[in-house]
Amino acid sequence: MTESEQNNIFGKWLQQHKGQIFKVVRAYAATTMDQDDLFQEIMIQVWHSIPAFRKESLVNTWVYRIALNTAIKWVGKEQKYAKSRESLDTVQAVLQEAKVPLDERLSWLYEEIHKFDEIDRSITLLLLDGFSYKEMAAMLGITESNVGVKINRIKKQLIARSKQLNPYGI
Repeated sequence: MTESEQNNIFGKWLQQHKGQIFKVVRAYAATTMDQDDLFQEIMIQVWHSIPAFRKESLVNTWVYRIALNTAIKWVGKEQKYAKSRESLDTVQAVLQEAKVPLDERLSWLYEEIHKFDEIDRSITLLLLDGFSYKEMAAMLGITESNVGVKINRIKKQLIARSKQLNPYGI
């Protein structure tokens, strides 16, 4: 594969799947600066993975898997350096307060998703994007029945947390 072909495929994949990638980025990175870093990291991994794509799965499944794996690794690296960046995070939070808020329900959902562990966070994103249990199991390396159990628990957690926020739920 030539670099030109790789660039063409990358541009096509980016155009088709950037929405999925943004969802993963938003679920795993809280601040705008972190989201930019994670998005860039995922884009690099996607570009490098193009020659290895054997068309054994759908492109969206392939890209999603790369995004999730990259995000999980990125979270691990970020946690190592979190204490050294505390002062910068405080400044970033002050800067973000001036921004116009997005839909409160969507922001709440992303905040709750961000609180989950990596696997539950991934399952939630995949569920919201309409992947089947079988596809989720293949991407995450767990059984379909385990996916079902985890989805049931995630739904119960989200319902309970929404009732704490609003007695009638969201």
